[in-house]
Amino acid sequence: MQLAVDSVSLEREVPRSWYAWKRAIDLVLGTLFLLISLPVIAVAALALVLLEGGSPFYLQERVGMNGRIFKMYKLRTMINGAHAMRDGLSHLNEADGPVFKMSNDPRCHPLGRVLRRTSIDELPNLLNVLRGDISLVGPRPALPSEVANYEPYARRRLLVQQGITCFWQIGGRSKLNFREWMALDNRYIDEWTPLGDLAIIVKTIPAVLRKDGAR
Repeated sequence: MQLAVDSVSLEREVPRSWYAWKRAIDLVLGTLFLLISLPVIAVAALALVLLEGGSPFYLQERVGMNGRIFKMYKLRTMINGAHAMRDGLSHLNEADGPVFKMSNDPRCHPLGRVLRRTSIDELPNLLNVLRGDISLVGPRPALPSEVANYEPYARRRLLVQQGITCFWQIGGRSKLNFREWMALDNRYIDEWTPLGDLAIIVKTIPAVLRKDGAR
């Protein structure tokens, strides 16, 4: 399945070699980060099984480059049936734009809140990097329901490889409103380079440790 992005344009040409370098960075660093993360993922998964029961992992549909739908790997942070509860909680949404975010989401189980605050729930995303679904650096892949309500300025973010981290993650995350978030993603589209990606990766580490804007 693929969502249409024909109403927007990239308006920028980059050397073909940059894409090769970007993929090389993803494979080398993605493999390294996954190997380092495996013990943390294993402990978190075991804790989820013991404390919450059921599968510790789940696959969630996200929108990738050029509107392609793919399944993203995550550690489970919500109770069973959480998706069906969203409409009933819409009045508590703290985000603007076509996104849904809450500081104290009642659908999250206690361990899930810890995993989210520390970004441990996103470590399995590294599997998607190695599969080529996303990159280490790029706009965060959105839910199809969110993309369906994007205006052209937001839909433009789909013209590049989506990623785990980008300017939004190191610039405040949930502290930013939707237009500020999309502005940062569009800035990335206009400015990205392989060396710039490496700089973002380096800056992401302290941002995660500080839990900047995490919910």
